[in-house]
Amino acid sequence: MAEVVKFEDVRVIRSGRPILDGVNWSVDETDRWVILGPNGAGKSTLLSIASAQLHPTSGQVTILDEQLGRANVFDIRPRIGFASSAMAKLIPEDETVRNTVLTAGYAVAGRWNESYDEIDNEQTDRVLAEWQLENLAERTFGTLSDGERKRTLIARAVMTDPELLLLDEPSASLDLGARENLLASLTDYAASDFAPAIVMVTHHVEEIPVGVTHALLIREGKIVTAGPLAESLTAANLTETFGLPLDLTYHGGRFAARAAN
Repeated sequence: MAEVVKFEDVRVIRSGRPILDGVNWSVDETDRWVILGPNGAGKSTLLSIASAQLHPTSGQVTILDEQLGRANVFDIRPRIGFASSAMAKLIPEDETVRNTVLTAGYAVAGRWNESYDEIDNEQTDRVLAEWQLENLAERTFGTLSDGERKRTLIARAVMTDPELLLLDEPSASLDLGARENLLASLTDYAASDFAPAIVMVTHHVEEIPVGVTHALLIREGKIVTAGPLAESLTAANLTETFGLPLDLTYHGGRFAARAAN
């Protein structure tokens, strides 16, 4: 299996404070990772580096066989699908769902004067159908619910058939029904032979879709554990990560955690 991401002794320092501190981590092309940790642990910073949006203070990062700092990031970024709340803020409120997805082909956040050919339109139609957005295609982004926005952003992220898919809290703020619908779609997507390596950040084990293969737990910029899901996602590791005694249960491919009695 080929590595698509590799961190070697990566550090990020801001105002003298380590945001990431000596991180060593790698992702193979068939991996599906979940990253868990408290607020301020460094999860989003880790994703920002993996998406070639941020350079580390020190250490070496290789993304899709390109070394960060030596390669042109504008060649790397189009090969990565990235869905986050930050991206949602860039989408014009009056942009249609269809154009929000379509414009990923030019890596722009709003339709301007660019032209698209038939294959772009066919791909957009296919992605809208896969993510259950056909009926919302002509709705404007500003009128969507949180769940519809999250689904639209993920559809945009996969539009270009990326080699790496990064999801920053894709089910945050969703109601129970919207969360479960989205996780079911992520499970189906992750099971596809054509899906890329996937890395997903979340705060809650209940938001881990079926099919995730690996877990990285991080606290105060340091990795607590990283590896196959069954070995890494344990009550003991969660307790160390969140600084609170926790019980972990598993049923039907899904996890739940609560404070230990």
